[in-house]
Amino acid sequence: MNFKLQNLRLSRLNEQKSFSFTSFFSLQELIVLVKRLFIQLKRRPITLISGILQPLLWLILFGALFQKAPFAVSNLENNYLQFFYPGILVFTAFAGSLNSSLPLIFDREFGFLNRLLVAPLNSRFSILFSSAFFISVLSFIQVFFIMLFGILLGIQLPSLESLLVSFFFLFLLIIGITTFSILLALLLPTHIELIAVIFVLNLPLLFSSTALAPLDFMPSWLQIISCLNPLTYTIEPIRFLYSNSTWLFSSSLFNLPLFSINIGQSLIILIVFDLIGFILFKKILKSIFI
Repeated sequence: MNFKLQNLRLSRLNEQKSFSFTSFFSLQELIVLVKRLFIQLKRRPITLISGILQPLLWLILFGALFQKAPFAVSNLENNYLQFFYPGILVFTAFAGSLNSSLPLIFDREFGFLNRLLVAPLNSRFSILFSSAFFISVLSFIQVFFIMLFGILLGIQLPSLESLLVSFFFLFLLIIGITTFSILLALLLPTHIELIAVIFVLNLPLLFSSTALAPLDFMPSWLQIISCLNPLTYTIEPIRFLYSNSTWLFSSSLFNLPLFSINIGQSLIILIVFDLIGFILFKKILKSIFI
């Protein structure tokens, strides 16, 4: 009898260890939640189409508008389209990530999120990971079409290694912006307020980055804002990778008053940005639903 009780205790202990190992992440939960988002995309493909058309319009219109910009002053190397193109890639990923919380807030308004939160999930981080994975796939599909169109416009693609590093920078930005977007969906009462905040943040974050102009072309106060903008630390490395065949993680991107920023430091800044988002997501989720 004691032997059976001991085996029962050991089996329960093993179950607890197994649960603690998978408590942060569950592949089955992720697959189910991501599949649901792709079903919604299949029913409403306008999300994918508009995410491709808007950056294309920006690329065509702004590329033509600033094609004759004073290159000697702005140091654009006589090709504004080549300069602007990495900013469009980042803007494509950024816009999709910023809008990633809209399905979640509609789920909350219709009551589906409450059912999801009371479900026996191993981790509520699955909600965040599923949205981040879905937006990553969607954004990279959109970026792929932008890249194809850029080739037609004469944009030169970097090497495969540089391209993979560029995708990794885009992925880090998508994770961070998606996290903060979902936080807004959890904190704001309805989708009306969320859409208003998205409209307020969208263009100012773009214009305060180095997507349209280099850092030394901006006034000093805008340079300070641009250095606090995570888009800048995604655009500048990708722009450098596109314009330089050889690079190192120690390659300098731009200069600040006290020091310069290189590719490796930009990578660290984006990782810290993502970690801050994860910590805030965990705290806010506990304070609201626990």
